Amino acid sequence: MDNVTVGIQGFEGSFHEMAARSFFGASVALQPCATFREVAQWAASEHPNQVSVMAIENSIAGSILPNYSLLQQYQLNIIGEVYLHIHQHLLVNKGVQLQQIQEVHSHPMALLQCMQFLEAHPFKLIETADTALSAKELQKSGSTTHAVIASKLAAELFNLDVLAPDIHTMRNNYTRFWVLAANGSNTISDTANKASLQFEVAHTIGSLATLLSQMAALGLNVSKLQSMPIPGTAFSYMFYADVEFASIDVLKAALVTLKQVAAQLQVLGIYHNNKHTIEV
Repeated sequence: MDNVTVGIQGFEGSFHEMAARSFFGASVALQPCATFREVAQWAASEHPNQVSVMAIENSIAGSILPNYSLLQQYQLNIIGEVYLHIHQHLLVNKGVQLQQIQEVHSHPMALLQCMQFLEAHPFKLIETADTALSAKELQKSGSTTHAVIASKLAAELFNLDVLAPDIHTMRNNYTRFWVLAANGSNTISDTANKASLQFEVAHTIGSLATLLSQMAALGLNVSKLQSMPIPGTAFSYMFYADVEFASIDVLKAALVTLKQVAAQLQVLGIYHNNKHTIEV
């Protein structure tokens, strides 16, 4: 896609920026957004040159469930995905030492990813809207008692010291991002090999197992399955599934059968599997 402006959650130096640049190229124009809702609204504008990149899951913290709801609310289409290998660092202003730190500021997801390190110190944890914005505000404040958790890029951009590198609890810390556009605005590639589906099944014994068995028999490999409550119901659920397949014809044939089996089924996006991980 040429001449697009990509909505991202966060600001200069954020992981969303890195994901957007890895997918669209280093020179892509960005539209920073304070919240995931704003990211969804940007992509939903139906302007052909407006798309968004939005985190959907992390290998440590799990799925970002509210973002599934935003996908439905704004009728967005998944047109791609990006996997980032996330490295979280403790950043401070120049010369600050570990024993001086009283507070650590960062996005809740980043704090959760680094909890083992954080719990080993008497820090007060402050949740913020964005990792990179926290780094920018730390530089602006000049504080010698506050630290932030953010990327190495944020440290470079805002002239901060990496006091403690790679403080995330698990070494294999990956975040998956969806590339989103307004519904109906994407041309499906004949070489696409992954799709995201949303479906409901009858509330009867074995109905979900039957549908999943059908998917396997039809040549679909379910790489992710996520349940979500159906709004306005008493503990009824819809399911989101990522499926991989050998060819687009396999998917098309499978969908014909699955739409007869499921109580409701919707295709949220057909795109290329992008599991090669970008190091950041």
